[in-house]
Amino acid sequence: MASRHGKAYRARWTDEHGERQSECFHFKRDADLFQLRKKAEVEEIKNGLRAGLPPKHTFDELANYWLEKRAVRKRSKKDDESIIRKHLRPTFGKLNVRDIGVEDVDDYINARDHLTEKTLANHVTLLASMLRLATTFKVPWVAFVPKFNKPKVALFSLDYQYLRSEDEIRRFLAAARDEGELVFALYSAALYTGLRAGELAGLQWGDVNFETRLITVQRSFTGPTKSNRVRHVPILDALLPPLRAWRLKCPGLYVFPNQANAMHTPSARVFQEVLHRVLERAGLPKVQRNGRERPYITFHGLRHSFASHWCMRGGDIFRLQRILGHQTVMMTMRYSHLTPNVFVEDYERFKVLAIGPGEVIPIAVSTANNTANVAEAWDGTCLKSTA
Repeated sequence: MASRHGKAYRARWTDEHGERQSECFHFKRDADLFQLRKKAEVEEIKNGLRAGLPPKHTFDELANYWLEKRAVRKRSKKDDESIIRKHLRPTFGKLNVRDIGVEDVDDYINARDHLTEKTLANHVTLLASMLRLATTFKVPWVAFVPKFNKPKVALFSLDYQYLRSEDEIRRFLAAARDEGELVFALYSAALYTGLRAGELAGLQWGDVNFETRLITVQRSFTGPTKSNRVRHVPILDALLPPLRAWRLKCPGLYVFPNQANAMHTPSARVFQEVLHRVLERAGLPKVQRNGRERPYITFHGLRHSFASHWCMRGGDIFRLQRILGHQTVMMTMRYSHLTPNVFVEDYERFKVLAIGPGEVIPIAVSTANNTANVAEAWDGTCLKSTA
């Protein structure tokens, strides 16, 4: 039976996990009934007649497990660490993981209206992935994962920055040449291949074949490429002379090495501060994005520039997909709107159905009992029924 606990009565029982539990009540009869009910529930759970509650574990425990066991194998390890440290842990850290519900996530999203929809969607995706992991443990911490309402993000965002004209490209490369030979060679390669910063940093001369005019892309900052696949990128005419000239000046292992003849790191100045100087020297103004003044393009903007000008010059979208290393053509389609005369062959597609003043087209109209043909005539301003 329940025991006295100050001015209250404490019900005690041992749960299905072997852990001692207790709860206090104002009246002894309530404590006795609750204790008997909990003991009966435990017996039903042990005999398989009732599903038990997951054990109590905090989000802090789950975050520690995720960072130690899962994030270490991800390319986005640092992103996970940052999101968990700055956002998820301060909000959910002390909560029992089985108690995190839809309302908690809605409140989390509403309290961060200063973040973009894409950023918030990434946060919720990571949180849901962590909770799904908690359902797979031998003794699950969470019975199921609620269906969170993630912020909607446009499938293709056209709000990306790139060098928009031949004049901007010439000014940019001229400014890069003034900055130095390495900078000019690296920025030319980025602009004429569409390779990511990590892929350029990991590029070795053994990957460059001047006879077949192909570059084999097989590594990045942290090892493999983003898609974990090897791909081949053509050496275009615009890149061939500067790349050959750079080969004579830089005969080491890496195509674009740092001062120690090793691979550049993601935070290397050549991807950030040097780029900003080149943009300023080229007269490319800063732009307002997300309420802040930012450089005209980031280094990744050179990849966007390659893809955009490929399409503007009538390049095949499927070849572009293979060059960029996109898993599906859907991601590449964000650049397709730049293809010149993209709808020219479609302009006359409905010409046979066109009507002019006085022409009549029969339109089938269904009724409850029969189908009648109703003639509608175009008077130059609107359609009028003549039935």
